[in-house]
Amino acid sequence: MTSREDAAIEPFRIAIPQADLDDLQLRLARTRWPEELPGVGGAYGLPLGYVRDLVTHWRTGYDWRDWEARLNAQPQFTTAIDGQNIHFLHVRSPRPDALALILSHGWPGSIVEYLDVIPLLREDFHLVIPSLPGFAFSGPTRETGWGSRRIARAWSVLMARLGYTRYGAVGNDAGSLISPEVGRIDPEHVAGVHVAQIYSLPSGDPAELEALTAEERRQLDMLRWFRENMMAYHRLHSTQPQTLAFALADSPAGQLAWNSQLFGDAVDPDFILTNVMLYWLTGTAASAARWYYEDAHAEPPAGPTTTPIGVAAFAGDFSGIRRLADRDHRNIVRWSTFDRGGHYAAHQAPELLAGDVREFFRGVL
Repeated sequence: MTSREDAAIEPFRIAIPQADLDDLQLRLARTRWPEELPGVGGAYGLPLGYVRDLVTHWRTGYDWRDWEARLNAQPQFTTAIDGQNIHFLHVRSPRPDALALILSHGWPGSIVEYLDVIPLLREDFHLVIPSLPGFAFSGPTRETGWGSRRIARAWSVLMARLGYTRYGAVGNDAGSLISPEVGRIDPEHVAGVHVAQIYSLPSGDPAELEALTAEERRQLDMLRWFRENMMAYHRLHSTQPQTLAFALADSPAGQLAWNSQLFGDAVDPDFILTNVMLYWLTGTAASAARWYYEDAHAEPPAGPTTTPIGVAAFAGDFSGIRRLADRDHRNIVRWSTFDRGGHYAAHQAPELLAGDVREFFRGVL
């Protein structure tokens, strides 16, 4: 998979040229705003006022240099795996015998998602937090095939390269698909997998649907609503990511609106903007979206996973239905439910996520 030259691990530091930030300001100031129907709220998509307010904050109240410094406060590195540049944070625990964890984000997120849990986890774990291939400073991808399975293989190489013979995988969003694949691909080294979602869907068997409880039906209805009303991004990414990218790569307001559809009001504006900045400044709108295309055109996994899995189900998010998850993953040993958190729990409720990760790995070691 890798050549001798690929094995080098190089220190990395973010240093965005001021000219790029000046260009961004000019583009934001010249945004061409779309018209919208009066009185429809968000029925047709993101309201104009919501995006205008975010752009105003981006221009007048947001400071990229502060966030750049916060990211640069963490040890960062790059390495080449399977011909692809991989950027990652590597935060070592003061405990030499600590278990290592590799934490995977999704779209429209980034490594920013995990900044708040670093101080909560580093006492007990070594932390490896990569940008997915095609995302931010790991991007763009240069060839086809970088879906969940190939990323999982790259993660196993990365952890071996860093010297970890036993480790855990943690994921959210796309990371909740990638992390179980890490356990499937590298079971002899993966102690366990902790995710925030298990995307197991009904098989179509009427008996399976009839067996669902009222709460499980409510969860399924929530997922059905999301698929019917909020999945336009998924359809486009899975079929026409390059066509979409012409608009996103040329308009920061367009990139912001497209990414913001899945952030909503549950997270603060600076969190949204910093995630968007990593897509904009690295020009990875197209390559990040391609992950969906690759997974949509990949062969399904061969058989259920057997690595121990823990699920943290946070309020306001679809984390999965246990009986369906057990069909696809034969070793779910922990399923925690929380009355707060949301889809970006590492940022919205970092102490809850960190506590559940800690308890899960205590139980599987």
